[in-house]
Parts: sequence; C-alpha cells; structure tokens
Amino acid sequence: MPQKLLLIPVLLGSMWLSACNALRVYTIDLPQGNAITQEMAAKLKLGMTPSQVRYVLGSPMVTDTLNANRWDYIYTFKAGTYAREAGIKNTLVPPLSLYFSNGKLAKITGQETLPETSIVTIQSKDGGLRAEPL
Repeated sequence: MPQKLLLIPVLLGSMWLSACNALRVYTIDLPQGNAITQEMAAKLKLGMTPSQVRYVLGSPMVTDTLNANRWDYIYTFKAGTYAREAGIKNTLVPPLSLYFSNGKLAKITGQETLPETSIVTIQSKDGGLRAEPL
C-alpha cells in the first residue's frame, strides 16, 4: 500500500514536468505572398503585357474581381520560433500595385517601399546561421 501511495505523486510529478516543455509551442516561419524586391520591380517597364509582367514577378497575390486591370503583389512574413530567437521580426511589405490599360502596363505604385533584398538570416537549432529566401 505505501508503494502505491508513493507511485501517485511520482506519476503526477512526471506528468507535470513533461507538460512544462509544452508551454512554448514550436512555430514555423510563415511567408505569404510574393516577395518582390526593388531589383525585381526595376525590370518592370510601362507598356509590358500581363504575360511579361507575370514572367518577371510571378502571378499576383491579389487580382481585383471588380477591376481585372489591377494586380496587387503583397508580402507578409510571420517569424517562427527560431526566427524570433534570432531577432527577426514580423514583416508586412506595402503592396506593389500594377494597373493595366488596353492590355499594357500603364501605372506602377508602391515601388519605392519595396525592400532592397529578399534574404533573411535565420538561426538554426544547432546555432548555425542559414540564409533563406523570402
């Protein structure tokens, strides 16, 4: 009987200690959208066709359902566990908006707010650094 009474606190203690590790849940880095840099946007020229723009930047994240002549390239990055430990913050890049008229690129807005580079350095679990494209 005393052994059974001793077993109960030991089991409860081991369950409690194993749960302490679960207080911080591992989260992954969450990049969403099109990571467009100033270098990529510099390749855009007024008068380009939509297929040429798609070749340079990829498909837009948002196409306006009410205005098919407007494309928006949006990018967000939510830092995961190791990125936060490395000091990398969540990022929201203001959208790059492209306007087409008669099947040609007519207007570009948001180009000046784009980042110069798309590389983020993330600290891996073993302490080394690795570069990941955004």
